Amino acid sequence: MATRKTSPDDLLGPVTLAVGQEDLLLDRVVQAVVAAARAADADTDVRDLAPDQLQPGSLAELTSPSLFAERKVLVVRNAHDLSADTIKDVKAYLDDPIEDISLVLLHAGGAKGKGLLDAARKAGAREVACPKTTKPAERLTFVRQEFRTLGRSATPEACQAIVDSIGSDLRELASAVAQLTSDVDGTIDEAVVGRYYTGRAEASSFNIADRAVEGRAAEALEALRWSLSTGVAPVLVTSALAQGVRAIGKLSSARGGRPADLARELGMPPWKIDRVRQQMRGWTPDGVSLALRAIAEADAGVKGGGDDPEYALEKAVVAVARAARMRRGG
Repeated sequence: MATRKTSPDDLLGPVTLAVGQEDLLLDRVVQAVVAAARAADADTDVRDLAPDQLQPGSLAELTSPSLFAERKVLVVRNAHDLSADTIKDVKAYLDDPIEDISLVLLHAGGAKGKGLLDAARKAGAREVACPKTTKPAERLTFVRQEFRTLGRSATPEACQAIVDSIGSDLRELASAVAQLTSDVDGTIDEAVVGRYYTGRAEASSFNIADRAVEGRAAEALEALRWSLSTGVAPVLVTSALAQGVRAIGKLSSARGGRPADLARELGMPPWKIDRVRQQMRGWTPDGVSLALRAIAEADAGVKGGGDDPEYALEKAVVAVARAARMRRGG
């Protein structure tokens, strides 16, 4: 029985428990385990599973010995959504994990599925906290840590300017830090950040699109009105909306597979595949068609086919958000 507490540094421990709702941090936990496993065995078999892909009895099959005895990494996303029978299987496995298999459980950390959470902790799982960043101070700390991790220095004013310019999305913040450290020598200051990101209309447009395709109409409208008031061109908003909806349509019709394989097939970076997977819940093929028609109408409106571009954009944002909820009946 795996009762010994696994060291936080032991990436190849039998069980890793990532707890929280911050997607970037959850993905980084997975990436770290997979990288460590492939460093130990280049032929490591990685299985990335949603709750509905892990049915009762599936875990026994996935953990059965292989003819080639390769190392395995089993990633279970949204483990709190597993069925009661499957949770029993996982709990039984935790009592007697198999050597050369790294089980990674991603759990939101709430009351749902708490029995599994408690069982993993009792079994001595290596636990990594992945809390949602909800406060500006937390995002500022994240940016500072990103610079430290990359071995670079940035002034406090520069870090604050990044947060102010990019917003709350950790992926965007991490990407901004990575770009700055790649492009700029020496200490990064506020002036450098200003040249790169302050008032970046493109980021603002994609923020609107992200909220709309996730069905968050009120937040999308709020972001839209703010963006228009700061001078963002309406055509950038319709373009971002179209890209967001098309990405959902592409991924929903693509063959299943690992993010890296889908990224090559669809021409998206792997992180984008993971993000779109989260956004596409609730979408239907009819919803994609309706949303694209609404965006096309708005695009015509902002390019001179209508009298009120702002109203045309608001209609499109609401239409996209409603389409995102069709499967949920909302």
